[in-house]
Amino acid sequence: MRRLRGRHLLWLADYSGEEIMFIIDTAIDFKRRFYAGERVIPVLKGKSIGLLFEKPSTRTRVSLEVAVYQLGGQPIYMTRSELQLGRGETIADTARVLSRYLDALVARVRRHEDLVELARHSSIPVINGLSDLVHPLQALADIMTIKEKLGRVRGVKIAFVGDGSDNVLHSLMLAVSKLGMHLVVATPRPLRPDERVLREASKAAEESGATIEIVENPVEAVKGADVVYTDVWVSMGQEDIAEEKRKMLRPYQVNSKLMEIAGDKAIFMHCLPARRGEEVTDDVIDGPRSVVWDQAENRLHTHKAVLALLVP
Repeated sequence: MRRLRGRHLLWLADYSGEEIMFIIDTAIDFKRRFYAGERVIPVLKGKSIGLLFEKPSTRTRVSLEVAVYQLGGQPIYMTRSELQLGRGETIADTARVLSRYLDALVARVRRHEDLVELARHSSIPVINGLSDLVHPLQALADIMTIKEKLGRVRGVKIAFVGDGSDNVLHSLMLAVSKLGMHLVVATPRPLRPDERVLREASKAAEESGATIEIVENPVEAVKGADVVYTDVWVSMGQEDIAEEKRKMLRPYQVNSKLMEIAGDKAIFMHCLPARRGEEVTDDVIDGPRSVVWDQAENRLHTHKAVLALLVP
């Protein structure tokens, strides 16, 4: 799909359902070829991909470095403190300079507005590796995993139980809204999703036939769900409100009792890292219906698809 070439990926609101599924189908093909023994597919041969990280990372960093390598390119890992950004150079000037050296830039940032500023002044694709608002690369891996495990995407019901203001949930909402899926979010009223994301998702859902519902009762949310999804209750940078959030979210733990209500065929998903015994119990995350390790692996294959399709 040539129209993806050279585009930014800041959030999934900028992509159609057809484009999202094209990325996912490409990722599935990359995974098939990987397991068939085709470990390196040199579509990025001679290209350099910058990885700018302001936050710690396991899955995003490692899978991106491996993805660039397996596509024949050169990953260049950078932290803010290692660049002149840490000494006061503007985001705009940094973007202009990096655009002269790199073929694409993946940025994991604290503020989504900084990512937008990077993209505004970059002449190369800027890809969101996580911001405080959204995490589109995670959502792509999630949808890929659902298609692998359930054999379909359209019509699938996902129950997200936990923090409704979560950046992973925000991207899942945008993906669901584009793909004709159904999402029920069980969250306390003070932790409802960001209104900007909710507006974008609701608008897209009207066109695709998707539904998005926000409820407070986790039991209500998981009834009839194909997927039960949760994430950590306290994200990086929220340490000052950690205890307050934990108190609100204690009734939202995903445990065996809640999974029983969801039904025998429901799968469990978590983007990781997990706080075992907090948002999820060991018997669920390690149980037979958990697909979290396949979900984590699929970050590698969806990253390869994004880079192969977006980098000019």
